[in-house]
Amino acid sequence: MVIALAGRRIDAPDTETPRFPVENTEVASRRIRELLETQGATALVSSAACGADLLALVEAGALGIRRRIVLPFDRKWFREISVVDRPGEWGRMYDDVLDEVSSNGDVVTLNGKTDDDSAYAAANHAILDEADARARETGQPVSAALVWDGASRGGDDLTGAFGDAARKRGLRVFDVQTL
Repeated sequence: MVIALAGRRIDAPDTETPRFPVENTEVASRRIRELLETQGATALVSSAACGADLLALVEAGALGIRRRIVLPFDRKWFREISVVDRPGEWGRMYDDVLDEVSSNGDVVTLNGKTDDDSAYAAANHAILDEADARARETGQPVSAALVWDGASRGGDDLTGAFGDAARKRGLRVFDVQTL
């Protein structure tokens, strides 16, 4: 099975409503691994932000699952504004995962603008498109996974929008809890 994944980043230090506290990374990693194993995942397509994305990419790598990463814009700038800006040691993990996946030609970089949420929305759609392409190549089904707290923040919630887009494509959507 090919899994398209999106989810929450680690909460900022001043977060009022917890969605993915840094202290929940180990339990979230275990839940992600369990999903990958129970669903027989052979490929994972996601972005590489701190939190859900990087944890899933590390778990998939440890299981020998093919990984494909979609970045909305330049790798270096993405690292600055979506990886190392939150608590935790995400920078080295990001660099290591990107180096590994890049060596296989499995990093897709879009030309989004760095100051616009539409770049992230475009990346979400590209993740679903890439997962569909992998599924067609291998003849395997594709599903989506949301690694989150299970509740949308509203109209600007990109994780919720990813789930909605996956459902509109007829994909089965798995929820992996971060709380």
